Amino acid sequence: MFKKLTFAAALAAATVLSGAASAKTFVYCSEASPEGFDPGLYTGGNTFDASAHAVYNGLLQFKPGTTEPVAALAESWEISDDGLQYTFKLRPGVKFQTTEFFTPSRELNADDVIFSFERQWKADNPWNKYVEGASWEYFAGMGMGDLLEKIEKVDDLTVRFTLKRKEAPFLANVAMPFAYIMSKEYADKLQADGKMNQLNQMPLGTGPFQFVGYQQDAVIRYKANADYWAGKQKIDDLVFAITTDASVRYQKLKAGECHLMPYPNPADVEAMKADPNLKVSEQEGLNVAYLAYNTTQAPFDKPEVRKALNMALNKQAIVDGVFQGLASPAKNPIPPTMWSYNNAIEDDKYDPEAARKMLEEAGVKDLSMKVWAMPVSRPYMVNARRAAELIQADFEKVGVKVEVVSYEWAEYLDKSKAKDRDGAVILGWTGDNGDPDNFLDTLLGCDAVGGNNRAQWCDKEFDDLVSKAKETNDLAERTKLYEEAQVVFKKKAPWATLDHSLAIVPMRKGVEGFHQSPLGDFKFDGVDITE
Repeated sequence: MFKKLTFAAALAAATVLSGAASAKTFVYCSEASPEGFDPGLYTGGNTFDASAHAVYNGLLQFKPGTTEPVAALAESWEISDDGLQYTFKLRPGVKFQTTEFFTPSRELNADDVIFSFERQWKADNPWNKYVEGASWEYFAGMGMGDLLEKIEKVDDLTVRFTLKRKEAPFLANVAMPFAYIMSKEYADKLQADGKMNQLNQMPLGTGPFQFVGYQQDAVIRYKANADYWAGKQKIDDLVFAITTDASVRYQKLKAGECHLMPYPNPADVEAMKADPNLKVSEQEGLNVAYLAYNTTQAPFDKPEVRKALNMALNKQAIVDGVFQGLASPAKNPIPPTMWSYNNAIEDDKYDPEAARKMLEEAGVKDLSMKVWAMPVSRPYMVNARRAAELIQADFEKVGVKVEVVSYEWAEYLDKSKAKDRDGAVILGWTGDNGDPDNFLDTLLGCDAVGGNNRAQWCDKEFDDLVSKAKETNDLAERTKLYEEAQVVFKKKAPWATLDHSLAIVPMRKGVEGFHQSPLGDFKFDGVDITE
C-alpha cells in the first residue's frame, strides 16, 4: 500500500529551504487530499494536480498558460475530411516510469492508449468497475461512450479514433486529465497479482514526476522522472503538503515551509503583495460558483420556485462577504471571459418581497431545506461555509428555513451526485479546456445527470441546443447556439449562479517558471527555485 511518511520527514527532505544546494525540493501547500490517483475516476482539481499533472501525460496537453491543445504523447495528428476520424502519431521512445513497485519492459505504444480509453468506455472491460462505485464521471458526463465508434491500433505508434458524429471540442477534450494515458503493462501485472486497486493508489505514468509515497491527509512525495521524454525537471523532489486551512497555508508560505499555495483568504492578499519575500500572480478565473437545486425533488422541480429562491439571494452581499472584492456576481453558467458568453441576459433581480410572493403563488409554505457547504477552498468559492450562512439568512427572510450541512470533501463530492439528494449544493467549476461545452454540457447536459450535473436537470430544449453546438465547427453557429442555451438556462433556473472569482496564486519570490493556468491547474513541470 502507501509508503508512510511523516510530515516532518517530508519537510526535512526539502533541503533547498534550509539552504543546502545538493538537491532541490519544491513544497506545494495543497488545499485538500486527493480522492485517488486515477484521473479517469474523478473531477476534482486537487485530485488532478496530485495525479494527472504530476504523474501522467495525455496524447495532447494545453500550452502552459493557455487553453490551446498542443502535442504531448502524440507528436502529430490528422483529421479526416468528414471530421469523423482522428489519427494520432505517438512520440517514439517514451518511457514509463521505473519505480520501487514496477519496472516496465517496454515503451509507450498504441496498446496503452486503447487501454486508457476502453477501460472507461466498455462495460465488459475488467477495469471498468475496478473501484467500487466508479462512474468515470467525465467520460460518461461528456457523452464519450455515445460518441466513439471505435479505437484502432494502426501500428505500435499510430492510433485512430472513429467518431459517430462530428465533435468540435474533441481535441480539447483529449487534452483533459480523464484522457491521460496509463500503462497497460502495469495494469496487466496488477490484474494478474490480484491488486487492481493499486492502480488508484500507486500511480505510474510517463509524466514529469514519479510517485514515491502518500501519507493520507498529510503529505504526498514525488521525485523527478529521470527518463521524462521532455527532459528531467530542474527540481529533484516535489512535496504536496496537504494543508486545508488557508490561514495555515499562508503562515507556512511566509515561514518558508512551502514555496507556493492555492486559494488564499481574500483578506490576506494585500499583505501578501506587500511582503518582499513573496510574489502574487493573478488573473480572471475561468470559473463559476453555483447553488444547484435538485430539480427532481419537490418543490425544487418547479422552475418558478427556483426562480423565486434566486430572487431572494443578495449575490453582491455574498461576493462582498466572502471574496472582499476579488470576485463578481455571476448571472450565466459560463464566465464572462469565455467566448459565447451571453451578456444580453438580465440577471434575477434581488427582490425578497417578490420572491416571497412567488413562493406563495407556487403553493410553497413553511419550506425547510438543506444547503450543502463545501469543506475546502476552491478557486470559485474560498469559504463555502460563510456563503451558506449568507444564503441561509437570505432564504429565511422569505420564510424558508435552512440547515447548513457539510461532509468530508471526497464524501461531499460523492453524496452530492445522488439523484435523490436533498436540498441545494454549493459547488462550482473551473474550465478544463476553454470550450463552453465543458460547462454547458459537462455540468448541465442530460448525460451528466447523476454525475457532474448536480441539479439532476435534463431539459430537452437546452440539451438539443448544446448537442447541436458540438456537431459544427462553425464558430459563429456554435456561439449562437450556446447563447440560446444560456437563455433557456436562465429561464428554467436549475442553479442559482453565485460568482466568478479572480484566481490568486501567492508564492515565494524565488519561484521561477510557474505558469498560472486559466484552467486552474497547478503543474510544476518547468518550475525552478532560486532562493
